[in-house]
Amino acid sequence: MTEAANPLLSPSALPYALPDYAAIRPEHYIPAFQLAFEEHLAEISAITRVRSMPTFENTVVPLEQAGAMLDRVAHAFYTVSSADATTEIQEIDEELAPLMAAHDDAIRLDAQLYWRVKTVHEQLGDLSLDPESRYLVERHFREMTHAGAGLDDDAKSRLTALNQKLSTLTTAFEKNLLADTNDLAVYFETAEDLDGLADGELSAAARAAADRGHQTGFLITLPLFTGHPYLASLTNRESRRRIMEASRSRATRGNSNDNRTVLTEIVSLRAERAALLGYSSHAAYVTADETAGTPEAVADLLHRLAPAAASNARAEQAALQAIIDDTEAEPFALEAHDWAFYTEKVRSATYDIDTAALRPWFEAERVLQDGVFYAATQLYGVTFTERDDLVAYHPGARVFEVYNPGGSALGLYVLDLYTRDSKRGGAWMNPIVSQSALRGTAPVVVNNLNVARPGDGQPTLLTLDEVTTLFHEFGHALHGLFATVNYPHFAGTNVFRDFVEFPSQVNEMWILWAEVLDNYARHFETDEPLDAAIVERLRETETFNQGHDTSEYLAAAWLDQAWHRLGASDAVTDVVAFEAEALAEIGLDNPAVPTRYSSTYFAHVFSGGYSAGYYSYIWSEVLDADTVEWFRENGGLTRENGDRFRARLLGVGGSKDPLEAYRDFRGRDAEIAPLLKRRGLG
Repeated sequence: MTEAANPLLSPSALPYALPDYAAIRPEHYIPAFQLAFEEHLAEISAITRVRSMPTFENTVVPLEQAGAMLDRVAHAFYTVSSADATTEIQEIDEELAPLMAAHDDAIRLDAQLYWRVKTVHEQLGDLSLDPESRYLVERHFREMTHAGAGLDDDAKSRLTALNQKLSTLTTAFEKNLLADTNDLAVYFETAEDLDGLADGELSAAARAAADRGHQTGFLITLPLFTGHPYLASLTNRESRRRIMEASRSRATRGNSNDNRTVLTEIVSLRAERAALLGYSSHAAYVTADETAGTPEAVADLLHRLAPAAASNARAEQAALQAIIDDTEAEPFALEAHDWAFYTEKVRSATYDIDTAALRPWFEAERVLQDGVFYAATQLYGVTFTERDDLVAYHPGARVFEVYNPGGSALGLYVLDLYTRDSKRGGAWMNPIVSQSALRGTAPVVVNNLNVARPGDGQPTLLTLDEVTTLFHEFGHALHGLFATVNYPHFAGTNVFRDFVEFPSQVNEMWILWAEVLDNYARHFETDEPLDAAIVERLRETETFNQGHDTSEYLAAAWLDQAWHRLGASDAVTDVVAFEAEALAEIGLDNPAVPTRYSSTYFAHVFSGGYSAGYYSYIWSEVLDADTVEWFRENGGLTRENGDRFRARLLGVGGSKDPLEAYRDFRGRDAEIAPLLKRRGLG
C-alpha cells in the first residue's frame, strides 16, 4: 500500500490535525502501525548512536520529538477500538495488542537509551533548565526505572514476554465483556413488563429491540456497572430481578465469553511481573509511582471510610425494608434489585422528589449547550461552535470547535453520546490529538457516554445520573483542552492516575449551582424552569443514599486492591469465593449492596488503565471536596476563580507534581473533612 493510499501515514490536513476518518479504512491501521514502529525505533536509534556525552538537548528533547507518527496512528485507532469496535476492528485490536506491548518495551527497556537518560538525570544539579524541563528528566528516569530498564537481559526478556501476554489477555477480557454484555441484554415482550418507565425510555427500548431484529417488544441493554438506571422506576419486581441477574452474570456463564480464567491469569502474571521488578505485589508496584505511594496508604483510607459507609447502608436498608413491610400486600426481604426502586419511594416520602420525573427538565441538547458549555463559558470564558463540516469516527459523534476568551482557537471537542453494540460500556474521555508546543499540535479530545437513543422524533431526556456523567466527563475534556505544555509527555490528562479524576469531579459541582441549573433545567416542552422548591430539596438530598453509594464504590475499590495485593506465589481458583472473602474482610459483604463492579466485568482494572488504581476516585475526591469548599468561599462561578483553576491546575497538565500544583492553587494541602461531610461519614 502506497503512502498516498493510506491517510494515516502523513499528518492530517484537516483542522487541528483531526484524523481523516472519512478516508481511513480498517485495512489502513496495521500497515500504519508497522511503519510507525519502524520510524520510532529509528528515531531512538539516532539518539543512542550519538557519540558525544548525553545532554538534555541531544537526548531528552529528541526523545520527546520521537514517536509522533506512532502517537498519531495510535490515538486514531484506539479512539475507534473503544467506541466503535466492529468485528473487524476487534480483530485488529487482538493482533495489535502484543505488537504494541513489544514496541513499548523496546523503547522503555533500551539499555543505551536508559544510560543516556540516567546520565542526564545525574547531572540535573548542574543544569540550567526551566522547571518543566527539569521535571521531564526526573519523570523519564523514574518511569524507565519503574518499567524495568535497569534489569539484566534475562529479566528484561521475561518482562517483555509478560507484558505481551498481559496485553493479549486484557484485550480478550474487554472483547469477552462486550460480547456477553450484548448477549445478555434483556428482552421484554410487553410494555406492561416495563411499567414505570417514561415514554422516552420505552421508545429507546423499542428502538434497541428493533435494531437487534425483533419485530416487536423491548430490549434493555446493560450499562457497565452492576445496577441499572431503570431499576429505580420499574414497578414489576420480576423485571427488576431479570435485569439485575443478567448484569451480575456477565462473563461468568461458562461460555466462550467467560472471563474468570482470563482475569485470574492476568492477576497471576501481574504479580509475577511485580516480583520481577522488585515489588511484593502489583498494587505495591502501581502505587509506588502514584501520589498514594503504597498500598498501605490506600488501605488506610478505605478502612477509614468503610465502617461508617457500611453502617449507613444498613440504616438505609432498614428504612427500605420498613417501606416494604408497610406497603406491600405480601412483604418480602429487600434484595439488591429492589434497592433503587424503594430508595425512590423513601426519597419521595422524605423529600417529595421523584428523580425519574425530573427527566423532562434534562433534555440532552439543552444540558450540553446551556449547562455544560454555559458553565465553562462563565468560568473560563471559552466558547463552542459546532463544526458540521468535520467528520468524526462515527456518524453519531459530533465535533465542536473551542475558542479561548477573545476568540483565539483552542482545540476540538468531540461528543459521542449514545450507546451502541460496538461501543464498550461506561463513559470516558480520551485525546485524539494531544497538545504540545514542541510538536506544534493543538488538542482534540472526545467524550463518550452510553445514553440510550430514543425513537426517531423523540427527545433525549437524561436522568440526573446521566447529567452528572456528562459534567464529569467534560471535566476531563477541559483538562485535556486546557493543559498547555511544551513536551508531549505532559500533555492533557497525563498525570498520576490517582489525581486524574480530580478535575472531572470538581466539574460536577456546577450541576446544581443556581445560575447554571436555572439556565439548562427547563422543561423540554414548556420551557418551565425546575421549581425552586424541588431544587432546594435536591440539594438537601446530596447525602441521601450515600451509605449505599459509598459502600458499593468502596467494595469495588477494595476488590481491586485485594486482587492486586496478591503475591506471585498466591493462586486463586474460585473467583466468587475470593470476592466474598475480600468483601467480608473490609465489612462490605452486604448482599443487598453488591460491589459496583464484580471481577468478571470490572473493565477498569482488567482491561482499562486502573489496575490497583480504582481507589483513585475517592483519593481524588478528597481534593475535589476541598476545592468545592474553596470555590464556595471565593464567590463560585467567576472568571477570576476559573482563571486561577485553569492556570494553576488544569493548565499545567502533567508538567509538575500534582500535589505541588494543588498546593499552588489552594495554598495548602487538602483536608479530608469536606469529603466526610459530603459522604455523610463525619
